[in-house]
Amino acid sequence: MTVLTPLDEPALARLLDAAVAGADPLEVMPPVSGPPGWTSSRRDAFLAFHRGRTLDPATAVERTWVVDVDGTAVGAARLERHGDAVEAGIWLSREARGRGIGTRVTALLLAEAQRSGAARFIASTTPGNGGARALLGGIGAALTAEGDEVAAELPLS
Repeated sequence: MTVLTPLDEPALARLLDAAVAGADPLEVMPPVSGPPGWTSSRRDAFLAFHRGRTLDPATAVERTWVVDVDGTAVGAARLERHGDAVEAGIWLSREARGRGIGTRVTALLLAEAQRSGAARFIASTTPGNGGARALLGGIGAALTAEGDEVAAELPLS
């Protein structure tokens, strides 16, 4: 069963473990200088990134959830308000990809976006991310490619 667990400090620790075990740092956080891989400074930056964007009321800009499958953290999902729209983002660990989890998470995020009163659901990906493009097109989002970004938009009303 796939559930979204609201991010808090214990969930953040589980999310870091999932990221270290199954994702490249550049897939799940902004770049950090230094050697590649999950260095201690990169792990600290991951925690600071999520605390700043979600957990600290003074700086929070989005709602983030841990994606749990059968009780195990396998990624993160987020919604960030942009005017009348909510922007969605999802990352999944390597072993969770290609199993339909992204589709289930997207449905949960769409329901949350509708409950929030947003008029539009938006997301972006890269031209090379065929899975994300197929998922977003599959929910009826209009896809627009420009340079190294593919933007998706789905009206909610």
